[in-house]
Amino acid sequence: MLTLYRLPIALLLLLVTQFTQPGMAQLPAAATHRLQVHFSPKANWINDPNGMVYYKGTYHLFFQYHPNSTQWGPMHWGHATSSDLVNWKEASIALYPDSLGTIFSGSAVADINNTSGFGKDGQVPLVAIFTHHNAALEKTTNTFQNQSIAYSLDEGKTWVKYANNPVVVNPGITDFRDPKVSWYEAGKKWIMTLATLDRITFYSSPDLKNWQRESEFGQNAGAHGGVWECPDLFSMEQDGKIVWVLLVSINPGGPNKGSATQYFIGDFDGKTFTAAHTDTRWVDYGTDNYAGITWSNTGDQKIFIGWMSNWLYAGDLPTTTWKGAMTLPRELALQRVGREVMLTSRPVPQLTLLQGKAVTHRAVKVSSHLDFTKKLGALQLPCRVKIEGIAVKDFALVFSNPLGEALVIGYEKATNQYYIDRSKSGKVAFNKSFPGRQAAPRLALNDVIDLDLVIDVSSVELFADKGLSVMTAVYFPNQTYNKLSLRSPLPVTMDKITYTPLKAAPVK
Repeated sequence: MLTLYRLPIALLLLLVTQFTQPGMAQLPAAATHRLQVHFSPKANWINDPNGMVYYKGTYHLFFQYHPNSTQWGPMHWGHATSSDLVNWKEASIALYPDSLGTIFSGSAVADINNTSGFGKDGQVPLVAIFTHHNAALEKTTNTFQNQSIAYSLDEGKTWVKYANNPVVVNPGITDFRDPKVSWYEAGKKWIMTLATLDRITFYSSPDLKNWQRESEFGQNAGAHGGVWECPDLFSMEQDGKIVWVLLVSINPGGPNKGSATQYFIGDFDGKTFTAAHTDTRWVDYGTDNYAGITWSNTGDQKIFIGWMSNWLYAGDLPTTTWKGAMTLPRELALQRVGREVMLTSRPVPQLTLLQGKAVTHRAVKVSSHLDFTKKLGALQLPCRVKIEGIAVKDFALVFSNPLGEALVIGYEKATNQYYIDRSKSGKVAFNKSFPGRQAAPRLALNDVIDLDLVIDVSSVELFADKGLSVMTAVYFPNQTYNKLSLRSPLPVTMDKITYTPLKAAPVK
């Protein structure tokens, strides 16, 4: 492994420069843990995805960003764009701190009908809605977070903050943030879904400037192990009916400790959200998917992305010039399981643009241990591994390297759980909360398991049973994994296993 701190400063700067320039030599993935098919900024700190809007063939991804450090600090809105959700180009910083505060999380919309009046000469304004966080006031009052807006008339390249900010003034709530705004066609109005301490408050507006409070939800619903954050409200169709979905992130209080995102299925009448269930449900059971929301202006398709980290250890991750990344973009859907309707998520179809030549084996039998690299060849990361038609029995997939480090992903029948174990995955001692095993319930009711795994050089995303059970985890091996094997205490047969290498898509 290349040890960066032992390099002369001049050489280190040269290597870092080469790594961040498209088309030039890159540092070995094992040395930097630099993700190859996920978005992360070329340098410095990133957390929540913000302001995601699709307009004129371009997906805009804004994000919480500290341009001067690899640690959390005064927040800006970074900006990246893509035409296909897998190849990203980093743009200039969109929103900077000002006299009202730093720029916390929020959303963006295409104001097609120019309800805001910001549009000129037929140009549709993109409007960002965000939280101003005034750290100076935080010491003396609990009204230091307020909601503000900005607009762009050049398709997101530059932004102008509204002169009369803030547009929603804090009524006296300590945690009052993360506005997600969408158009409610039935009422011809905008709806703001806002996190307010331990619940969600809904506001409405005809013009994005003047807002009135509508209702609250959640004081006695869902998980409450920590503060509610980064909500999202949208409708989907299921069995010919409109169903509403509310996403709410929570920190701490996730199913495997730390931060995570829950969801509610229910109904929204333009004023009040009513949940159809009382149990707590999670978008992703892994430790590393937080603050996720969906793109606006994508029609019936709901595309989700989250921050691939956890507040328990986000600042301690063993990366050098950058800290944090996004999950793969995921397509959300609804699926009926027994009498319940549940949310599913799977990688967007565009991921196939990065896929190389697939290797498939059918009717694979495993008695106790099988080295798949003898069938598939040496493992190359990033890759995608699909297993179809394996019986509901104990089994484990083991990704490993010559150092004896391993990431173990499997299913345990006694508990009816999927799991990811990164106890011996490589660097684990940087934070006591990082190593260990995390689990997710198997929600499917059939007797055959399907797995879809996307493995990058330092992350794994597990989509089981067509996205009913989902887990995301980061890991940091000292040498890239090059071997894949399967263990099972009882003989097990899978209908098919497909290994597909993925081409790197460096951020430009």
